[in-house]
Amino acid sequence: MDAPSSSPLASPYVRSLIAGGFAGTAVDLSLFPLDTLKTRLQSKGGFFANGGWSGVYKGVGSVIAGSAPGAALFFVTYEHVKSTVSPNGQPGAFAHMLAASLGEIAACSIRVPTEVVKQRAQASQFSSSWKALSHIFTANQGAVAVWRELYRGWGVTVMREIPFTVIQFPLWEGMKEWRGKQKGRKANPVESAVFGSISGGFAAACTTPLDVLKTRLMLAKQRQSALSTFKSIVAEEGTGALFKGITPRVIWISIGGAIFLGAWDFAKGSLEALDRRSRGSEI
Repeated sequence: MDAPSSSPLASPYVRSLIAGGFAGTAVDLSLFPLDTLKTRLQSKGGFFANGGWSGVYKGVGSVIAGSAPGAALFFVTYEHVKSTVSPNGQPGAFAHMLAASLGEIAACSIRVPTEVVKQRAQASQFSSSWKALSHIFTANQGAVAVWRELYRGWGVTVMREIPFTVIQFPLWEGMKEWRGKQKGRKANPVESAVFGSISGGFAAACTTPLDVLKTRLMLAKQRQSALSTFKSIVAEEGTGALFKGITPRVIWISIGGAIFLGAWDFAKGSLEALDRRSRGSEI
């Protein structure tokens, strides 16, 4: 039996918190310029009308503030739900789908406000994240109005993220399990990164129309429903507009899936190794 440990790393929730925060920050900062280009391609008016190639790091401040806590909250929820649904330690596809879905809902409580601020800066509506955030507080009267503006696009973001994770995470976990059976060991972080890239790219392609809809809702001058926005896009620009930005989105999320899930497995494994060494030194 393992000796009791006073180390904070003895808690799987602390390890998930740290590893998730590390993974989220790593992927969002490294791929921010590509995310900016995707946002501008999807924005009404087109790429050059919304900033073109200039200022690709506009809005990065909101990402720095939101990446770590959002990703940390996702993985804490994900790991907790998996262990609750499958106490035997062998979660199936349903457990992965449920855990990923609830994890995304939790993460969106942090991600949506940062996305609203980030995308308005990326689309050159404001010169920085701070100015975009300040405008939300000064242009809206009362706490409820500010809250509604910060969480504009919440519904469609959740509607996009749940299908995305329902596709990506069971596929990623399934490929890792297949590799483990093939090699007689757990998939290593490099293999996890490759599988994260494949599963993320596939999920990204499938959910691009929802991503376009989310972008338009967040950038609209006034609040509007997802249905009316969808109808407007199809009527004015055709169904092809629903797939605007699919190439940078798939590239961005394929690379991002590799960094995010590879960094997660690397950080989680490293923290577990540190905890084991800590327990060994206390025996």
